[in-house]
Amino acid sequence: MKASALKYTILSWVSALVTIIILLVPFYGFLTVWLASIVGHYTAIRLWTETLLLICIVGVLYLWIFDHKIRSHTLSRLLVLIILAYVAMTLLWGLVAYLKHAVTAKALGYGLIVDLRFPIFFLVTWSVALRLSRLRNRWQWLISWPALIVVIFGLLQVFVLPHDFLKHFGYGPGRIPVAETINSNPNYIRIASTLRGADLLGAYLLIPISYLTVRLIGPKRNWRHVVFLLASLAALFYSYSRAAWIGAVLTIGIIVLLGIKSQKLRKALLLTAGGLVIIFGGLFVALHNNAQFENYVFHTQKHSAIKTTSDQQHLIAFKQGVSDLAHHPLGRGPGTAGPASVYNTGHPVRIAENFYIQIGQEMGWIGLILFMLINVGVGYLLWLRRSDPLALCLLGSFIGLTFVSMLSHEWADVTAAYVWWGLAGIAMAPIPQSSKKHGAQTLTTVH
Repeated sequence: MKASALKYTILSWVSALVTIIILLVPFYGFLTVWLASIVGHYTAIRLWTETLLLICIVGVLYLWIFDHKIRSHTLSRLLVLIILAYVAMTLLWGLVAYLKHAVTAKALGYGLIVDLRFPIFFLVTWSVALRLSRLRNRWQWLISWPALIVVIFGLLQVFVLPHDFLKHFGYGPGRIPVAETINSNPNYIRIASTLRGADLLGAYLLIPISYLTVRLIGPKRNWRHVVFLLASLAALFYSYSRAAWIGAVLTIGIIVLLGIKSQKLRKALLLTAGGLVIIFGGLFVALHNNAQFENYVFHTQKHSAIKTTSDQQHLIAFKQGVSDLAHHPLGRGPGTAGPASVYNTGHPVRIAENFYIQIGQEMGWIGLILFMLINVGVGYLLWLRRSDPLALCLLGSFIGLTFVSMLSHEWADVTAAYVWWGLAGIAMAPIPQSSKKHGAQTLTTVH
């Protein structure tokens, strides 16, 4: 096989695997639990995304070595060098922690996956999108079709299906809970749709909400987008994820401010937003003693049997995380904090309820600075490309997801890690002029 043919074959296969990952990962929780209930091996099955990612890594490494364009457009970028430094440091810190017996093998493995899969997938999709336009051409349905299924199933959970419906697909103790509640109150059920939890659903929905907002302020909007957006907002509401609610406001606000050029329309929208703030402020005052309102907004109520509210737990976890970062400025190593620390047998579980603090706990101040530089760099590049609908969609949802990640370990979630960062990698590639005119699949001839 000629070198050019081999490169194109690798590009095509990696592109196909990327498409599969982005399309299926919103159903990761459902598919994994269901399949495990049939064949067992739950832990092994959970690694199907990382298995596909590993294959993609091998392909992209080959392309970096033998394809000059991909190599010159990635390895010459400061952002890519920072990501590679972050990856190398994470691996080194993990090795040191394991040799010092600060982390078990299982916790280390999980910690490396959580900390590295999203920047690596970002580089994978960026590299492939430099050569093939098919990922760029498909970005809208990569977002919309999975989101449509997630939203519809979520609303069915609210209005049609019994709350324990998912027990028939293997949900339950040791896997994913059949149903989540507010304040351990069975009268307030939170939906998770096909994701692994209600908060994760709320955060994921910021991506289709941002996409639909971009469509609605653009020239090709129609009533279907309005219906889809309203349905997505309804599913978001019934997740009762307060961080995601605020994230949605930030997401929509950023997109509207950046996407609408008319000063008059901007002023009208700002006045409308101000009016809504006043209305909601009045409702807050009027309903602050209402039990239902208290559960929805504060996730607790007066005379609750739960001694520690979720807000108090967040605050306690945050303070402990900051204290840990202050006392261990070099970090303890991947797997010693965040969701992976649950598997760190013989050591305390460290859940800071903040992904950025988690990185600091694991990687110290140096690793946290590298991680923040990656975030700032990606956000800046999206800002420069904000005239592109994909970049504007991702910039808006990035603001919302960043806020959510300050109150949770959102970037540790497999869905957000692959969907948002995969699309961000696609957005880094130039917009293919040829595909606009002719619908071509390849950007340039593979040499």
